[in-house]
Amino acid sequence: MDPVPEEPPVPKPSPLAVVVTVRDQAAELARCLAALRRSEPPAEVIVVDDGSTDGTARLLEKASIADPELRVLTHGCNRGYGASIKTGILRASGECIVITDADGTYPVERIPELVEAARDVVLDAFGGVDILINGAGGNKREATTGPDAPFFDLPADAVQWVFNLNFIGTLLPTQVFGKVIAEKGDGSIINISSMNAIRPLTKIPAYSAAKAAVSNFTQWLAVHVSQNYSKQVRVNALAPGFFLTTQNKFLLQDAETGNWTARGQQILDHTPMGHFGDPEDLVGVIFWLLSPSARFVHGIVVPIDGGFSAYSGV
Repeated sequence: MDPVPEEPPVPKPSPLAVVVTVRDQAAELARCLAALRRSEPPAEVIVVDDGSTDGTARLLEKASIADPELRVLTHGCNRGYGASIKTGILRASGECIVITDADGTYPVERIPELVEAARDVVLDAFGGVDILINGAGGNKREATTGPDAPFFDLPADAVQWVFNLNFIGTLLPTQVFGKVIAEKGDGSIINISSMNAIRPLTKIPAYSAAKAAVSNFTQWLAVHVSQNYSKQVRVNALAPGFFLTTQNKFLLQDAETGNWTARGQQILDHTPMGHFGDPEDLVGVIFWLLSPSARFVHGIVVPIDGGFSAYSGV
């Protein structure tokens, strides 16, 4: 009797990940892309970015050249660095989905509308969303205390700006893209918090408080989706420690000499591993949180800080 031929394995569909970035989040974007494209099978990735700054623009252009299947959904890309994103991706034969006003500008009050438009484009093109990574984050010099900027004189609008970027920049995509995941009943949401949320640092009260809001929101949302939608939707966050980035470089490194500032050296002295983090240090954690290995991991904020939070200083 001839053996019964085995049924060919059914290929597992690639998950679709939406990575939301705001302003110059090239480092966060790099680690997210690396983790998602190394998954098995590799995730289809859509990047939602405002295309406003050089770091993210160059990162996206390089990524699109290395990965022609990368899909980028951007708004405001008719000007400046956003235009280079569109040009670079199209030159690399990738796909660039554009959400923008005619002149490439948009007021803050229109951001929810634009995020919803982004969702509609994604759903029309790909039919669903499996992963949401909220990468919005950053500080503002005007919301930072210093010798010439005492806390009691910090302008409220600068503090509000930091809250809008970090917390509202996480809330709005979650309301729009997270709803798709919740109603589907399966998927993963990852927020980017900070060790500042756990141990607030001097000089940056707005950023520390805003990231504390992101951590609290992560825990709240984890319980909410489990109780009201599905036990198969997981919500977690990363809490990076000290990574040398565009937003904090002026606090940690002297622009003229390249030497560490007193603050930068103090951080290194209190980091048992003795160096600042590299974006690649977070890739494995993102990969883990998105994988079946973390299927019972829900509502946590993972610190990645080289031991900073564990060191008492003695």
